[in-house]
Amino acid sequence: MRIGFGYDVHRLVEERPLILGGVAVDHPRGLAGHSDADVVLHAVADAVFGALALGDIGQWFPPGDPRTKDLSSRHIVARAVAEMRRNGYRLGNVDVTVVAEAPKLSPYVPEMRRRLAALFEADEGRIGIKATTAERMGAIGREEGIAAYAVVLLVPDDPARAYALEGGRAD
Repeated sequence: MRIGFGYDVHRLVEERPLILGGVAVDHPRGLAGHSDADVVLHAVADAVFGALALGDIGQWFPPGDPRTKDLSSRHIVARAVAEMRRNGYRLGNVDVTVVAEAPKLSPYVPEMRRRLAALFEADEGRIGIKATTAERMGAIGREEGIAAYAVVLLVPDDPARAYALEGGRAD
């Protein structure tokens, strides 16, 4: 099995839609970024790339690259999922914590789970998404931004194939 951890944070700004977990969230401000700045999907993609020891999303999708301007983060996760499969793994589970003072995210969580499950072609029971606040402390507590943390567990599709892809090493 492989475990990966991901983290992402972006500033809240005027005149941008707020996209979290692939879902448009009703809020007067959105997240600044080169892509759609979806911190949930960025953290998940980073966790998958990390579990596979393949770097981070900045290496796969360099900031400032004109080809990725305003890119939907669904494409970033889709690439991470493709690499996961190419390396002989499938999703065991993913757990995400979103840290935002506002808006209240609980009404959006079921759709975020559905969309993330669809990207992984996995059962929603393998997708955990929670939201919390920063208790009005720090930049997030002052509503300057939103952050997300993610952890993924990847399990071998075929343990013998995963072993071979690992170079025959029993880690």
